[in-house]
Amino acid sequence: MEIHNPSPGLYNEDLAPVKERNWGAFSIFNVWTSDVHSLWGYYLAASLFLLCGSFTNFVLAIGLGSLVIFALMNLIGFAGEKTGVPYPVLARASFGVWGANLAAMVRAVVACFWYGAQTAAASGAAVALLIRSDAMLDFHKSTHFLGHSGLEVICYVVIWALQLLIIQKGMETVRKFQDWAGPAVWVAMLLLAIGLCIKAGGFSFDHGIPMNVLLEKTKDAGVSGEPGSFWALTAVAATWITYFAALYLNFCDFSRYAKNRDAVKKGNLWGLPVNLIAFSLVAGITTIAAFKVYGEVLLHPEQVSAKFDSWVLALIAALTFAVATLGINVVANFVSAAFDISNVFPKQISFKKGGYVAAAIALALYPFAPWEGNAAHFVNAIGATMGPLLGIILVDYYLVAKGNINVAALYQEHGEYRYEGGWNVNALVAAAVGSVFSTFLPNFTSLLPVWWNTYGWFFGVLIGGGTYLIMATLRPRTAIAPIRA
Repeated sequence: MEIHNPSPGLYNEDLAPVKERNWGAFSIFNVWTSDVHSLWGYYLAASLFLLCGSFTNFVLAIGLGSLVIFALMNLIGFAGEKTGVPYPVLARASFGVWGANLAAMVRAVVACFWYGAQTAAASGAAVALLIRSDAMLDFHKSTHFLGHSGLEVICYVVIWALQLLIIQKGMETVRKFQDWAGPAVWVAMLLLAIGLCIKAGGFSFDHGIPMNVLLEKTKDAGVSGEPGSFWALTAVAATWITYFAALYLNFCDFSRYAKNRDAVKKGNLWGLPVNLIAFSLVAGITTIAAFKVYGEVLLHPEQVSAKFDSWVLALIAALTFAVATLGINVVANFVSAAFDISNVFPKQISFKKGGYVAAAIALALYPFAPWEGNAAHFVNAIGATMGPLLGIILVDYYLVAKGNINVAALYQEHGEYRYEGGWNVNALVAAAVGSVFSTFLPNFTSLLPVWWNTYGWFFGVLIGGGTYLIMATLRPRTAIAPIRA
């Protein structure tokens, strides 16, 4: 739809409702192949596999978690398809035209952290390949700066720069990139799994990993009970669901380009429960086979490929996983941060410039490497910050506004979404209350039990969304006109 006379501080061409909708189910499906098929995705799936204690438990926990992910992505995806606007603009309906900047910047900061984490994972694959050379290995051991080896720094900067090239021509280039990058890693994953199974003497569902090894590998996961226990399985499902916390918010950045709701639903069906379960199964099979072949628990695919006798196979594996990790960074982090930062300064910062700002922040974070350490801890700590935002947006869209958004008013400073000076007090109070229980108390105090961190995102969604619903009932807003195409 055309937006007439928008307020300058709320509009630019990148933030406007999308005009061309040419993303079918295959492109939506490949949003998820690009998002899931990464080194970090494999690392998390393999780590969670250890907590399950058995292959059957792993399939059960990941399967149930994947169905929840599918349902949530449909909810936010349908909103994007109907309105045609990106996440920070959609957030204006619940947070206010200026309050949405707060929600946007929280997501942007998270994107910067994940951008750095994924770039570091991809560069790690390059390092694992290069140190097969004696000269590179000597350089890796002898040269250090910024808290890393010289080789690690060089690889990080190179991978970091390559990602900027993908985004140069906008979202259509992103779609074309993900349409081949996601499927490509499936080929490498299957070759990796099949090759290791042949070496291991066949395929097996029985991992054969001793309990003392499982306990050692999972001791820092913040999960009560032994691997395979009920609480361990619920923690696995919760962490898997929380892994997608960032994209629950900004999946509408992609679904807005969908041809229709059916494309969103079909793409999500194949890309989420089907693809997630299949990918996790392959990660589990590879972990089992690698343990039987090498006698070690190898959670990182680059650790496995580094043991290949063939340099060519190691090169193919490293390049494929690096490309896949670039895919998730572009999809999950670059695009989101670009829209979010542009939303705050629409007159000064375009989509591309917003992405460059996010990339610069990720580069500055590298010496500190806040993403190093336990995978589950990092995922849950980052995800918890976004729980209240999702709860508020979904409650506002589906329960308060009943799915009726006046899209034109999202770009009007003095329109229906001005609330109190551009800020919706209901949303601010709800976000603050939700954040206390999802982020501040579990991460900065010892008032709550250790296991609370694992479910911080869930508490954020429920408490933030519930508080907003109560506030909206006590302080109702003016009725909103239906969406106008």
